[in-house]
Amino acid sequence: MKNLRDDAIAIWKAGVAAVQPETLFQNAMHITANAIEIEEISIATSRMQRLIVVGAGKASAAMAVAFQKRLPESWLKSGKVVGWINVPQGTIPSSYSSPIHLHEGRPAALNEPTEQGVYGSQQILELVESASANDVVVCLLSGGASALLPLPIASVSLAEKREVTRYLSAAGATIEELNTVRIALSQIKGGGLARACRAKKMVTLVISDVLGDDLRFIGSGPTFYSDIPSPSASEVLRKYVSKSDHVSTNIWKAVAQNNHHKWPRPDCDVEHLILANNATAVDAAGVEAVARGYRYLMNCARRSEGDAEELGCELLDHCVPWIGDSEAPDCLISGGEPTVKLVSPQQRGKGGRNQQLVLAALQRRMEWTRAEREARPICFLSGGTDGEDGPTDVAGAWFDSAVEKVVELDEVKLADYLQRNDAYHFFDQYGGHLRTGPTGTNVCDLRVIVW
Repeated sequence: MKNLRDDAIAIWKAGVAAVQPETLFQNAMHITANAIEIEEISIATSRMQRLIVVGAGKASAAMAVAFQKRLPESWLKSGKVVGWINVPQGTIPSSYSSPIHLHEGRPAALNEPTEQGVYGSQQILELVESASANDVVVCLLSGGASALLPLPIASVSLAEKREVTRYLSAAGATIEELNTVRIALSQIKGGGLARACRAKKMVTLVISDVLGDDLRFIGSGPTFYSDIPSPSASEVLRKYVSKSDHVSTNIWKAVAQNNHHKWPRPDCDVEHLILANNATAVDAAGVEAVARGYRYLMNCARRSEGDAEELGCELLDHCVPWIGDSEAPDCLISGGEPTVKLVSPQQRGKGGRNQQLVLAALQRRMEWTRAEREARPICFLSGGTDGEDGPTDVAGAWFDSAVEKVVELDEVKLADYLQRNDAYHFFDQYGGHLRTGPTGTNVCDLRVIVW
């Protein structure tokens, strides 16, 4: 007999394991006598003076470790390899020792820009500016880099930039909209790092947390040149900000100026390679599902999925035609990233988009079970592949028959928790939290439903 909860968790973990930097670099990167080969990218090394490694993101510490394992030991000891990478607190291995410096740019579970991040960003910018023509710069970039690479333009303070980011996030802005505004306010985002580079060659290796893999928005595109996005930063602000006092005058002036400023193209040759994305995790989860005897359906979103509560209900409803049919699929795997519109801070509890999504699905499920006395058991799980769901210490949540029974006996009013954005305290009390700690990777969210 299948254990639905154990299977759902194992399928989810298999998806996350497939996008671990250790696995990705082992499969993709090889050193030859005259080059570093990373899939289709070839970096000539015969005349290379220094290999400068920079970067940022939730996966960047693990990426740095995995990248260095593939390099010749003689390079690491001779001073040929140097670097600086901004990482979240708590992600640096205790035994780490390397010429590439890993700098804690923000506290754990606080995905916001800090003064530590500003300091680290300045070091990264100065390092690429110091490059000679024969140096090679490699940038290791993953989701979370936007918060870890804060370097506001002179007219805007870090506090002002943090305030507008918080406001847009609470209003339900997508990652593309958020990063459009971040780019307009930054010295380093939107290709700024590439423009500062004095080497002839720059290669950016990416673990993507942006649906559709648009390089403009992964980490706010520090090495990617693009024209002014549409909608512009000004249009994004006008969409979400109803009163001018929510956002400082400096912010409005800066984004207005950005609408008319066209940055030059970088002088260096820049190549980008997507090492893994959400589809990579979804595919691997499907392989594990088959190994456990499931027939699965799968879906991988290519753009923001909208409201988390609506999506949770839609995913559950999608399973209805199949549940109870012995010849039909018995597993749904999906990937993507929804948004949550937050209530006012005075009313707000604690949670994240995955917990909110699962709680909304549980509410819909309870409506089913009241109508059908013998509803077939299911387990519904959703988690962020980075191990951080919102400002909490969990990756996401799940529910199964055991959670349903407790909720039914206690006559819990799920709508109250949903309305307060307080899913964390619900699952903390009734069970269902998915706890992993930082996973060392980040490719959006992964959901698994089995029955």
